Amino acid sequence: MDEQKRQMIALKEWAVSVKALREGKQILVLRKGGIIEETRDFQLLSHSFYLMPAYEHQRKELLKHPYQDGMDETLEEWSPGMERVKLDTYAEVTDDIEITDQETLDKLRDCHIWTDTFAEERLKWKRKKPLHLLLMKTYKLNEPVYAPMREVYNGCKSWVRLEDSLPEPAMKPVLTADTYAEERERIRTLIDL
Repeated sequence: MDEQKRQMIALKEWAVSVKALREGKQILVLRKGGIIEETRDFQLLSHSFYLMPAYEHQRKELLKHPYQDGMDETLEEWSPGMERVKLDTYAEVTDDIEITDQETLDKLRDCHIWTDTFAEERLKWKRKKPLHLLLMKTYKLNEPVYAPMREVYNGCKSWVRLEDSLPEPAMKPVLTADTYAEERERIRTLIDL
């Protein structure tokens, strides 16, 4: 896929999770799909995309204690009826691993910012569908880009196709290639891959 098309899609994720990815505190997200997913379940539509911060459904009690203040920080950038959305993080998926059991999920406990309750809720929702563990190389944009907020971006869905052209941003990896490879291998080993 060429660079211009590759950048015209975004994965919606809790703003506090995007912050943790951008700061190198985790390299993963857990996805099952949004309530109004077009495909009825999560599908990886692109291996590279912007991370679009979502604010409305964040819940502090589903974050481990050290990360709860990070949620407050993200809410400082949000207001209902925002006219534009700030995009400052880009990601490339290296692994899309399906998880179907609690035992595997429990092995990831120390690899993310969420509580056990959050992880369990994600696994149990739409029980017949697997939970997708996405391992991602994350990039911090040198300067954020701002996309006009469109009505179509709202709602509980994973993916949005960005309707406005955006400047091609300069970016740098959050983790070095070696550090990312080590963390990726640690997670894969934890879940016996």
